Amino acid sequence: MAKHKQGKWWFLLGLAAIVAVGLGLHWATNGQNHDEETITIGSLGADVKVWQHIAASPAAKEAGLKIKVKSFTDPVQLNRGTASGEIDVNAFQSWAYLQNFNHESKQKLAALGTTYLEPMGIYSKKYHRVKDLPDGATIALANNPANTARGLKLLASAGLLTLKKSFGPTSGTNEIATNPHHFKFEEIDDTTGPRVLNSVDAVLIGNTIALEGHLNVLKDSIYHEKVDQSTKANVNVLATAKANAHKAAYRKLVKLYHEPKIQKWIADQYQGTKVEVDKPLSYLTK
Repeated sequence: MAKHKQGKWWFLLGLAAIVAVGLGLHWATNGQNHDEETITIGSLGADVKVWQHIAASPAAKEAGLKIKVKSFTDPVQLNRGTASGEIDVNAFQSWAYLQNFNHESKQKLAALGTTYLEPMGIYSKKYHRVKDLPDGATIALANNPANTARGLKLLASAGLLTLKKSFGPTSGTNEIATNPHHFKFEEIDDTTGPRVLNSVDAVLIGNTIALEGHLNVLKDSIYHEKVDQSTKANVNVLATAKANAHKAAYRKLVKLYHEPKIQKWIADQYQGTKVEVDKPLSYLTK
């Protein structure tokens, strides 16, 4: 009888061991698959360095996110690559730029969350205040619709001109209502802003390009954007293909970006020129 009971116990112990080994293999396999999952983030300009820092941060590891950063020079190519799934998430564009891409492309992107406002600035080598710009001055503007409109709104905010009521996020100089100083406008490629400073009276430059040209918008511009309702379309977002907007891992990237230690590093690295905007997506659409 004792031998029978002893055999039964050995059988139960053996069964428990098999179950434990099976569960261990299951957990190990799941953990291995999780570790192998990598989110590829496409970016350009100074943001490449930001996301390389985030990818290597303890905060990313704690969030269970493995991030690979891929650098681009062409924003349209990056958006197309994101929409097609070649890139999982991109980090470079404003809400207005994303909307314009969706309007002009059959491929659609969705915002995951807000990151920051990089103020656009008015820069001049000849004049120190916007009110010093003379009548007939030549002002250089970016030649893509979203940034052309953004620049014109900044000039209006500075009191240099007024815009028509019909002015929209992709409007151009034909939507100027009054131009009392008879400014002339020269459209340029976004990336050439710092290089044309010596050849025009003033240039409107986004902060990503300004940083590459060793310009600090808070110190070197003669006027720049502030965070308020009038600039919410210029707030930068993380974006992904519309079909992937529900992915929890992608949405974790938004929270990761706003982690306090990461924000301190960004503020120190870029002298406060990447102004944090931690708002729900509804903020952009109200």
